[in-house]
Amino acid sequence: MEHIAFTTEMAVVMATLAFTVFLFVSEIIRVDLAAILILVIVGILSYMPGLENLADVNHLFDGFASNAVISIIAVMIVGAGLDKTGIMNKVAAVILKRGGTTEARVVPIVSGTVGFISSFLQNVGAAALFLPVVSRISARSGIPLSRLLMPMGFCAILGGTMTMVGSSPLILLNDLIRSANETLPADAKMAEFGLFSVTPIGFALVLTGIIYFMVLGKFVLPGDVDKVDASSGQGTSDYLQRVYGLKADVYEVDVPANSPLVGQILADINLENNLYIISTYYKGKVSMVQILTAEIAAPCRLAIIGKGVIVEAFAKKYGLTIRPALDVFAEEFAPTNAGIAEVVIPPDSKLIGQSPRDLLLRKTYGLSLLAIHRGEETLSHVEYGEHHPTAIGLVPFQAGDMLVAHSRWENLVRIKRDRDFVVVTSDFPQEELRPQKVGAALFFFLVSLTMILFTDVRLSLCLLTGAVGMLLSKVMTIDEAYRAVGWNTVFLLASLIPLGQAVQNTGTAEWIAQQILTLLDGWPIWALQGGVAILATAFSLVMSNVGATVLLVPLAVSIAVAAGGNPAVFALTVAISTSNSFIIPTHQVNALIMGPAGYKVTDFVRSGGIMTVLFLIVSMVMLNIVF
Repeated sequence: MEHIAFTTEMAVVMATLAFTVFLFVSEIIRVDLAAILILVIVGILSYMPGLENLADVNHLFDGFASNAVISIIAVMIVGAGLDKTGIMNKVAAVILKRGGTTEARVVPIVSGTVGFISSFLQNVGAAALFLPVVSRISARSGIPLSRLLMPMGFCAILGGTMTMVGSSPLILLNDLIRSANETLPADAKMAEFGLFSVTPIGFALVLTGIIYFMVLGKFVLPGDVDKVDASSGQGTSDYLQRVYGLKADVYEVDVPANSPLVGQILADINLENNLYIISTYYKGKVSMVQILTAEIAAPCRLAIIGKGVIVEAFAKKYGLTIRPALDVFAEEFAPTNAGIAEVVIPPDSKLIGQSPRDLLLRKTYGLSLLAIHRGEETLSHVEYGEHHPTAIGLVPFQAGDMLVAHSRWENLVRIKRDRDFVVVTSDFPQEELRPQKVGAALFFFLVSLTMILFTDVRLSLCLLTGAVGMLLSKVMTIDEAYRAVGWNTVFLLASLIPLGQAVQNTGTAEWIAQQILTLLDGWPIWALQGGVAILATAFSLVMSNVGATVLLVPLAVSIAVAAGGNPAVFALTVAISTSNSFIIPTHQVNALIMGPAGYKVTDFVRSGGIMTVLFLIVSMVMLNIVF
């Protein structure tokens, strides 16, 4: 191998790399701003005499149009489009039903699912699609988002090693092997890898990631985060008690076919028993009660708001069974779908003088009235303290009345546009779901997926096809698409691309590789393979994993041939090890989850450091067992 001399350009690049790592770890400024600063520094330095190779100033901003960055933008839009139809809500509901609401059960289900999906869909795509699902699981289970997103993100990266189409380095590998074969003697030529050749290795890595977070998650993941506002994430009962002194919880109750309740009027049951039937489940269908004059039909289930002792007495009186937790009503009362709304009746409202029953308030507006706060008094038909229940359904509204109601957020969005109400609650999801568009969203998602799996079209174009299809079919508007993109992630990744190119263009990467390989000269084959894996891991942290693979595969093949090792295994070691990118948020998946979960770089250093070591050990062992 020809000796590479150390140059001034290399010294500048290494100093810039060191400065970048310092900015990332110290977080003196935000990570995305640090990346933009590095982009500016690399650009300005390229104008200095003798440093022209740092970056081509005419292509300094090409990172913003790179395949990776456009893919991320498109996949965020596709994910938001699917979320817009409510399908991600249903996925979250299924996971919660299977996994319960404990971290020990939710983490392996979510991580395993994402790991599997990322084995055939690019890992950032799998992570972006599951981001809204995990957000909903967090809101509904009370598990902080910061304790769910990192296991999901790490397993998305690990899942990319399960098939030869799971990550860009593995997709490239067979092309690089073909190129390398041209220079190898006939007896040393390498066979290309099949689609599932790496599956045992990838499976072992995903399993390692899941076990790691199950065993050490409580020590390495960041703790709780600040709780969100009551109206968006806190339980109905907590909010009622804290603000209005109404001690009430939501219960799910089974009503057998022979119950004395059958045929009784809902309004009468509510008033006589000091509770509030808010929703019913009958013949396999959940529906919010719209007309209180309706009769009970059984067998059914009821969602009841009331004091525990009162609901227990009610259940005993009528032979009902109280379930230990919400089951069929879990989705209806999920904080991401519905919650407590506070609405004021303004002085010019046409509703003044009319009662909730006159207005059919539930049916017309989707408001399940729990209380009316008037002056210093709170009127409610749920008994609390010294307060006696009031038939609030018959109380005429007055100007200034504060209505406390349970509402689906989509209904509250519509009410906000109605001049007869002033909606006080502000912190709630204010975008209407479009369940009628689920067919179009799924169709264009499948179009993208089919193009990715069965054509040679660039990944970014495949994903943009799906995104544009969703926009044209009005699954979402173009403004909603702009809002769906995490621009901090886009700028973080696009701004670092010139630095990675500078590492490659100036020969710094090759010089570093040569120094390390000189040190390893004469070592046993397993040590050489380990050195190649560590080198690929280090390079993937500071440059694109594709760039690291293109640079290191030829070097790794040369080392293997010279040392009498298997060149194909050494090449595969590079392609797999460039996915070992957990310590700093330069990998696309890590950049994607950093903002929503509020992670700091030190969180990645702590959790990712151990994961990096585990990845090296497991991948080395599995590579040598399988090959």
